[in-house]
Amino acid sequence: MEGAAMPAGVVAAAAAAAGAYLRIAEAPDAVLTQGAGTALALAEAFCGQRLIGRACEDVIGVGRDWQRLAQRPVSAIRGLTGLQAPGAPFVLPVDAYAVDIDADGNGWVRVTTPGAAMRVAVSYTAGLAAAWDALPEPVAQGVTLLAAHLFEHREGSAAPPAAVAALWRPFRRMRL
Repeated sequence: MEGAAMPAGVVAAAAAAAGAYLRIAEAPDAVLTQGAGTALALAEAFCGQRLIGRACEDVIGVGRDWQRLAQRPVSAIRGLTGLQAPGAPFVLPVDAYAVDIDADGNGWVRVTTPGAAMRVAVSYTAGLAAAWDALPEPVAQGVTLLAAHLFEHREGSAAPPAAVAALWRPFRRMRL
């Protein structure tokens, strides 16, 4: 599984929100920006889903069974590329596979006619929102609080505010 890194603009927006929360008048410095990036990564890990939509790619085996994509919530499955052991990758025709996105945002792929492919690379987009401003307010507030906490407690001596987990808990998706 591969995916694009968190967009720099989103990290900058989160850092600006944390700076406003801390009442810092000047532009966020490197420490606050790094804290915002860390807070976003921790929010994604806690919630079990991508917060900001970005490109992903999973390499899966071919088979007629439905296979779930690793990231969620999936907003679009762009296509499949066949991978063969000795040879160049090739684009699978649309009628060689089936895709589905369920109500929970899980992406599913089934390869019906793999041709020479031994595995396939699935390119898709996954994320809860398209930009920082489109995130649900509790998620954004939790990121802001955690980034501010990381900035204020650079020595790592204090536990993060309990409100962060409380804000994120409704957005937590776990796979069993």
